Amino acid sequence: MGAYRIFFKRSALKELEAIPKKDLKRILSAIEALSTNPRPPQARKLCADERYRLRQGVYRVLYSIEDDKLVVSVVRVAHRREAYR
Repeated sequence: MGAYRIFFKRSALKELEAIPKKDLKRILSAIEALSTNPRPPQARKLCADERYRLRQGVYRVLYSIEDDKLVVSVVRVAHRREAYR
């Protein structure tokens, strides 16, 4: 299996700017790891959509996977109290 390309939605990039630097490093390394394994054991499939959730401390990374195109699209990065709204 080849490496997946990672794309960020424009709103997700904006949300990343608001995250403190110490948390941002951990979140970006977790997102980068999705390129080799888009369904890690700690990721959960969300029932409502064809999306997945990755926990990184108090932040959540919501993303979708397109297996036929080898693409991971990061839809949202937010604090856990805001992520599912």
